[in-house]
Amino acid sequence: MKDLERLIRDIPDFPKPGIIFKDITPLLKDPGGFRATIENLEAEAKKIRPDAILGIESRGFVFGGALAMRLGCGFIPARKPGKLPYQTDRESYSLEYGTNSLEIHKDAVGPGQRILIVDDLLATGGTAAACARLVARQKGIVAGFLFVIELGFLDGRKQLGDIPTFSLIRYS
Repeated sequence: MKDLERLIRDIPDFPKPGIIFKDITPLLKDPGGFRATIENLEAEAKKIRPDAILGIESRGFVFGGALAMRLGCGFIPARKPGKLPYQTDRESYSLEYGTNSLEIHKDAVGPGQRILIVDDLLATGGTAAACARLVARQKGIVAGFLFVIELGFLDGRKQLGDIPTFSLIRYS
């Protein structure tokens, strides 16, 4: 994964002072790096055997959409409030630099459906845990979590319990 790590750019003081943002746009721009990222995530996703991928707005859409297509399963967008056109379930969560909410359509997850939650970054775990609560509210099963990057020093995995969690790149 060292080859992929070189495609991650640090942006200091974004979105606020003291935060070092891990910018994945150089990874997305690099055809080989993007392909390798999707192939590595796909190998892990196949072990989980999801019925659908839930991608977290916005960068989770990039990876989650590609994975859903490659796995031949559905894609569920988890969006910021007011962005989905149908009735929604909403869940609030804390970030390392504030609070936010996400929504999914009320009919996004069927009872017993195995959902794989995908995002670009695991930090404090609040965003992914909020999505897990949305899936559970709709009687689905969170089958796993996949991330491109994990900021291990923020202990986000603690919020995810013992659900299988995989990250391609981990910063300690």
